[in-house]
Amino acid sequence: MMKLLRSKTAKNAHWLIGGRLVNKAVAFLVGLLTARYLGSTDFGLISYATAYTTFFASICTLGINSVIIKNFFDHPEEKGEAIGTAVGMRMLSSLLSAVMIVGVVAIVDRGEPLTIAVVALSCIELLPQAFDTFKQWFQARLESRYAAIASILATAVASVYKFVLLAVGASVYWFALSLAVDYVVIAGVLFAIYKRQGGPKLSFSWKKGKELLTESYSFIISGLMIAVYASADKFMLKHLMDEASVSFYTLALSVSTVYGFVLDAIIQSMTPAVIESYKSDRSVFLRRNRQMYAIVIYISFAGAILIGIFAKPLVEVAYGYEYLGVIAPLRIVSWCTAFSYLGVARNVWLVCEGRQKYQNVLYAVAAVTNVVLNLILIPKLGASGAAIATLVTQVMTGILLPALMPPLRENAKLILQAICLKNIT
Repeated sequence: MMKLLRSKTAKNAHWLIGGRLVNKAVAFLVGLLTARYLGSTDFGLISYATAYTTFFASICTLGINSVIIKNFFDHPEEKGEAIGTAVGMRMLSSLLSAVMIVGVVAIVDRGEPLTIAVVALSCIELLPQAFDTFKQWFQARLESRYAAIASILATAVASVYKFVLLAVGASVYWFALSLAVDYVVIAGVLFAIYKRQGGPKLSFSWKKGKELLTESYSFIISGLMIAVYASADKFMLKHLMDEASVSFYTLALSVSTVYGFVLDAIIQSMTPAVIESYKSDRSVFLRRNRQMYAIVIYISFAGAILIGIFAKPLVEVAYGYEYLGVIAPLRIVSWCTAFSYLGVARNVWLVCEGRQKYQNVLYAVAAVTNVVLNLILIPKLGASGAAIATLVTQVMTGILLPALMPPLRENAKLILQAICLKNIT
């Protein structure tokens, strides 16, 4: 049985990694051409708009993605109800968020009609993102190849869309719609495959919604806190510096996480096995967590070293001399990847142990720290200041704060053991 599970996990990871490798390669090329075409100012404007949608997307998920797979295991006969309810609630939260974003931007950026229009167009992408919930169903069945297929098709369509825009010399408005095109295709393909695979009949239930929110509410709060320090830097760079600084920092983040799909795929593929072992053997459960953390850490550290070495020639060749401001922040944020994905991997342990609520304090402190550091460092160091603030915040959230909190100390110990490659076999 364990051999079969390992085999399915490996195949699942191969599909996730393969699909995202194709997506990342195409997205990197298209993003590179787009950045060159738009220039640092307009590309920074797109990045600023994306900061709003990223901020609210973290809230729109309602924390459900972190708990719904466990709900599938606990209530296998209610999968259709869980998925239907999750999609419905996420659609409603996305619609409300889009309205709120436009209202906020109309106030904060009043007198800048171009900025308001670009942000409003970017908000459209929030609605189809609700269908990402179907990915969790495929993941629980170790059938992520279908999610990979959907992502590849979406990337192909969105890339053709952008190539057409580049060919005809379209304005920045049309580029603001590109992510919406991506998510609409993903939503359609995921739903079609779900139906073809005989997925359970979807239904909506306020009772199930309350059950999911009861389990996920702490992730909503922590997601909000994560969104604060994931997006606040871009907001402050735009208002304390300029659009070009936003583009430098955004590209640095994008390049530094170019291999993040590998880590995400590994975490997603290992999650069902980790959850399954929690119910049967605690020693195996702890060992699998250490294994997951070790993989994340050492792949990330290797990536950071390579990026540090090749940052200058990579930026010069790929983006041109207009984007030399990317180099310094890139060398800093490349070290954030390990701690960022450790946070993603830790969610599995938190859900199994029922300690999600402690993330509220953890991320609240991190969010405040990040905002304060950005206010201090951005006026002095620009994009590099934002990068330093992000790295300090990630280290605090990943290891330092959990080590100081008794309910999370065991997890911090697991991470330190993973760094030392202790008890992982």
